[in-house]
Amino acid sequence: MQTLLQAAAFVPASIPSPDWSGFDIPLPWGTLRIHAYALCILAGIIVGLWLTSVRWARRGAPEGSVWDIVIWAIPFGIIGGRLYHVVSSPDAYFGPGFDGTGDLWLIPQIQRGGLGIWGAVVLGVLGAWIGCRRAGVKLTAFLDAAAPGLLLAQALGRWGNYFNQELFGGPTTLPWGLQIDANNPNFPAGMPADTLFHPTFLYESLWNIAGVLILLALDRKFSFRRGRLFWLYALYYTLGRVWIEAMRIDDAEQINLFGITTRLNVWTSIFVFAAALIVFVLVGLKGRPEPDTPYLAGREPAADDAVDASVAEKAAVRDTDSGVSDSEPRDNLPDNQNGARNSSSPTEEDPAFRDGDKPAPDSPVTGRSGHTATESAPEAGTSK
Repeated sequence: MQTLLQAAAFVPASIPSPDWSGFDIPLPWGTLRIHAYALCILAGIIVGLWLTSVRWARRGAPEGSVWDIVIWAIPFGIIGGRLYHVVSSPDAYFGPGFDGTGDLWLIPQIQRGGLGIWGAVVLGVLGAWIGCRRAGVKLTAFLDAAAPGLLLAQALGRWGNYFNQELFGGPTTLPWGLQIDANNPNFPAGMPADTLFHPTFLYESLWNIAGVLILLALDRKFSFRRGRLFWLYALYYTLGRVWIEAMRIDDAEQINLFGITTRLNVWTSIFVFAAALIVFVLVGLKGRPEPDTPYLAGREPAADDAVDASVAEKAAVRDTDSGVSDSEPRDNLPDNQNGARNSSSPTEEDPAFRDGDKPAPDSPVTGRSGHTATESAPEAGTSK
């Protein structure tokens, strides 16, 4: 017991502010700064892609198609996330009240932080749609496979806010309160230097990790299709984002609706939650797709194989017909009267045919072996 108490005494009563935010790589013309924020985003993308690729392969998708899709989805998502952040927090870029005192050059500097998830999702889905069309697979099937991985990527990416000391909540006395350097530009003016803040980045990260486990468990039990797991992801994430966003004290665009003024991200989360719930229910009424395949219509490998088999069958029939019409196989047919005929023996010709006369309609037609057309076929087993 005493040992536990001594160990607890060394546990910090708060989350310390990070003393590392990246490193420099020396180059011939200067240095390249690698920000911890960017590393967190990159780590989230890698882990999210790993989970998505595993789930995508289990759904019978074409090998390597996940990379054909994400090569479009990731750049579109980053651009969309940045644009949404600029719109939802415009003061730094356009100045308060769009008075022109902001710095537009800050917009492309994503390494300084600022990616809005809803912009990333909207444009990311657009990029994924382009990739899916090129790969011949359904967008809804890919979104279902990617939903848990997307939430996992967000869980890791949120730690970039910790290293940037940004997007924290209001003051708190809880033992997990977050320290922010008093000389940091994000430190609220007028507050004591030792003030602790709610670590909203940590709340959201833990919420997202729990969501990954929930989505995987539900999908394992119900095998969601038609994009329902993706809409379930939207439901879960927005449910947490509403209360986490409401705790934050950083500058953000305020919107007044229904007599309530709150942050743009709060309203966005509420509307997305409502829309996702409606779509989730409506899609569920349609039941499971038939057939249950990730391929677009007409792009299934089975259909291609059937076409190839049909072509091969027709070619085989043509070869058989060609073989039957050839004179050599006919010459090898058995002769009931004279025995097996040698294929190298000369063929007799009717003098009437040599003279160009045609046989009478009632006369028997003689074949090349001299047999009449009414002669019975040889019985099985008589040929040697």
